[in-house]
Order: sequence, then C-alpha cells, then structure tokens
Amino acid sequence: MSKTFKMDGFLDFIEKGGNKLPNPITLFFYLFTGTIVLSAILSFLGVSAEFTTIQKGEVILKNVTVFNMLSGEGIKLIFTTGIRNFTNHPALGAIIVAMMGVGVAEGAGLMSAYIKKIVIGTPKSLISVIVVFTGVLSNIASDAGYIVLVPLGGLIFASFGRHPLAGIAAAFAGVSGGFSANLLLGTADPLLSGISTIAAQIMVSDYYVSPTSNYYFMVGSTFLITILGAIITDKVVEPRLGKYTGPSLDVSKDTSLTDSEKKGLLYANITLFLFVVSILAMVLPENGALRLSATEVEAFQLANNRMPTTIEALRPFFSNSIIFVLMLFFLIPGLAYGIGAKTITDDKTVIKFLNKSMVSLAPVLIIFFISGQFIYVFNQSNIGIILAVNLANFLQSLGVSNIAAVVGLIFIAAFINLFMGSASSKWLILSPIFVPLFMQLGISPELTQAAYRIGDSSTNIITPLMTYFPVILTFVAKYKAEGEDVGLGSVISLMFPYSIVFLISWSLFFLVWILLGIPIGPGVESFITIPGM
Repeated sequence: MSKTFKMDGFLDFIEKGGNKLPNPITLFFYLFTGTIVLSAILSFLGVSAEFTTIQKGEVILKNVTVFNMLSGEGIKLIFTTGIRNFTNHPALGAIIVAMMGVGVAEGAGLMSAYIKKIVIGTPKSLISVIVVFTGVLSNIASDAGYIVLVPLGGLIFASFGRHPLAGIAAAFAGVSGGFSANLLLGTADPLLSGISTIAAQIMVSDYYVSPTSNYYFMVGSTFLITILGAIITDKVVEPRLGKYTGPSLDVSKDTSLTDSEKKGLLYANITLFLFVVSILAMVLPENGALRLSATEVEAFQLANNRMPTTIEALRPFFSNSIIFVLMLFFLIPGLAYGIGAKTITDDKTVIKFLNKSMVSLAPVLIIFFISGQFIYVFNQSNIGIILAVNLANFLQSLGVSNIAAVVGLIFIAAFINLFMGSASSKWLILSPIFVPLFMQLGISPELTQAAYRIGDSSTNIITPLMTYFPVILTFVAKYKAEGEDVGLGSVISLMFPYSIVFLISWSLFFLVWILLGIPIGPGVESFITIPGM
C-alpha cells in the first residue's frame, strides 16, 4: 500500500468523523439542552461536592449540590437571564471593539501592504525564515494572512527559483500553525481570555484573566515557530517536493508595491510612530494617565502593606485599556494608509469597512448567544464545579502531577482540533472543565489557557475542517504539474511534518519555560494556591 493511499485513508476517516459533528451553533444548543436535563437527573440523585473557595475576599467551606434547571426556579432563571447571558459575555465587547480597528486596516489595504513589504526585499538565504515569521505576525490580521500571504509565499519562492508549494507551506505553517504565537496582541487574546475568565470564576468569583496573560510566552513561541518552520521547509518539505515542473510563473507584478501603496505605508508608519509615542507617554511616567492614580496607589498600599509593582501600577493599561488601545493601533494607521493610498476617499468608505468587519462577526455573535446560555446553565447547575472537584480529587489520588496534567491538555486540544476547528468554540466547551480542575491542582488559568493554545494551533494545518483548508487546497492545485492529481492528501502530506514537529517541540519548549520559572505574561504566576486547598 502506497504512502499516498495510507494518507488518503487517514484523511477519509478524519473527514467522515468531522462531518458527523454538528455545526458549533447546533452543538452548543445540544449542550445547553443536555445540561438542563442532566442537572435534573443529578439533582434527583443528590450529587454534591465539598470544597473551600473564596467569596468577597474570605475563605469559606462550601458544600454544593446540583441545581435542577428544570425546576420552577430554574426555568424562570433561563428565561429572565437569556439576554443578559449574551450581553454580559466578557469576550463580546472585546472582540467587537478590536475588530473595528482591524476591519479598517484590512479594508484599506494596510495589512496586505505590510505583509508584502516585509516579505519582499528579503535575502534568498532568509526567505523561509521571513515567510514563516511574517505568517506568524499576520494572524493578528484576521483573514489577511490566509488570503494574501499564503499565495504570496508561493509567488515569492518562485521568484527566487524555488518550489512555490514550499512557499505556500511555509506561509500556511506560520499563519495557522503559529496561530498562538505573535509579537503583538491579536483579537484571539481578548476572546480566549474572556472565556477563561468565566471558567476561572467558577472557582474564584472575582478572578480575571487579562488579554496579555500569555504575552511573554507568545513572543518566545514566535521565534521557536519561525526557526522550526524554516528548518522544516528547507530540510524536509522542499527536498521532498523535488524540482518544480508546474506552470511557468510571472511574479514580478504580483510582488511589487505600487506608488500609492508606498505612499500609504509612509503615512501609516508616521502615524503609528506618533501613536506608540503617545501611548508610552501615558504608560512610562509614574504619573502617566494609564497607570494607577496617586489615590489608587495609596489605597493599594493601605490594603496590601506595600507599594504596587510596575505591572500592578499598569493595571489600568493592561486590564482596562488594552482592547481600546489595540483597536486604535489598527484604526489610526489604517486610516492614514487609506488616505495616502487613496483607498479611503470619504467617511462612507470607512463605514463600509466597519460594516464589513461587523458582518464577518455574525457567526461569532450567534455562537456567543447560544454558548452564553450554555455557560450560564452549566455554571448555575453547579455541574462544572462538582465535576472539577471530583476529578481533581481523583487525579490527586492517582498522584498525577500538575506538569503531567497540563501537558496532557495540550494533546487533548490537538486531537479535538482535528474534528472541531474553531478555537473559541472548543475553549468554550473545555474551559469550564479544565480551568477549575487545574486550579484545584494549583495550575493558574493563564497557564491552562497557554497549554490549550499550543495544542489548538499545532494541528490547524492538517485538519480539513479548518475554515480556510479548501482555499489552501485551491492555492496548491494552482501549481500542480500536468497530469498530477491534487487532493486533500496533497495538503495534509505537505503540512504533516510541520504539525508533528510543532506539537512535540512546542510542548517541550512549554515544559522548559515552566521549569525555568519564566512568567508567561505580565504579572502572571504559572502556579497558584487557592487558600484552604
């Protein structure tokens, strides 16, 4: 049996299994209704758990029983909280605000121009490094990386006399395989941290997971993914592809910046510089507008018997302002670029870009609504916390270490990702179980979230259920040799080395990071102790 046939057989299994899963919206509806029914059954059976937790700053011993959501009181709560469950979703405002800025920058063409600028003009010896690196950075730009950089990667490689499929693979590996690595915060950060906050509050009512909670680890991971992606491209993928025998390519006009794009980038760079300077002026000085005020510092000192650390003093920036700053970071240079490149001629054009960005959020908003109802009944029923306490007790009785548990989550997420593509949808399901469970084991929600993101990113590039997989298949088919068949197996076999190496190496990198005690984000502790546990 040929290797190709084996790969196609594996893909058939994955595709059939994935097709049996319902749409995420339908899946959350099933989870919502199933939780309600399950709560009635478990309540009838008298299922409960005893544990210590924190409420209003005090450690208390709690005995929790399952609340029957089919009782009269439960039904009333479902009906009276439905709208609030949606509008109070922590990730809702964050994703909408951030996407307004990204939408203008993307619509005006700024993201595409930056991607071209970084990739073009690269020395031949560094082309793989730059393509993968730019791919990692581009994942903050919504669809731009998939739509612009992946096909551009093929054209750039061809312009250097290299196999265009290797360029497509390198770009795709960076954009999608490196989804949880970056030097900048993206829209996924507030989205996932908002979900993590909800899950953490099952155990500690006022726990907050900041969008910057994984930032240091993301930065370190950017260089890891870049180096690994470049090595795999040069040493494994391109040699396997052999000499390119596909259609001849004219790449000159596709890879050059026009005069209007250059002018737009000049305008964008000037405004971006001024914006960054303005933010630093509000962050760096001790009396900066985005730091704790003198009154707040005094209150902190009285409450904690010490002065706040730099990170604590910057809480108004990291915790309360970062989403608004992120929106302006894209919006202001995007407007400047559009004016310089003449892609923005009036306010109607800007509004069109804003409308388009909101339209792209429609599926997310629907998922937020139904998942908000599921999260509410799941939390209200107490099933999550009882499950977490009992699982934690079981794992502790087995002597499972916190390190083994968190690494296990990486591989669980990687496996589930083969059947369910959306990072937020999976986290909405997994976080109410794993975040409280791992908090019982002394693992912080921030570390749990980082582990999940590694697994989720590593297998993005080999699952046909990933949203842009059919698009990538189209790009690959463009460069096929005459008489050569191109199917799902072609893309999977192309990307499989990246996926396996990313998963294993990234997990080891994560372990080393933890063991060295390096913070994964500003002011974040990897391991926590909940008083009384």
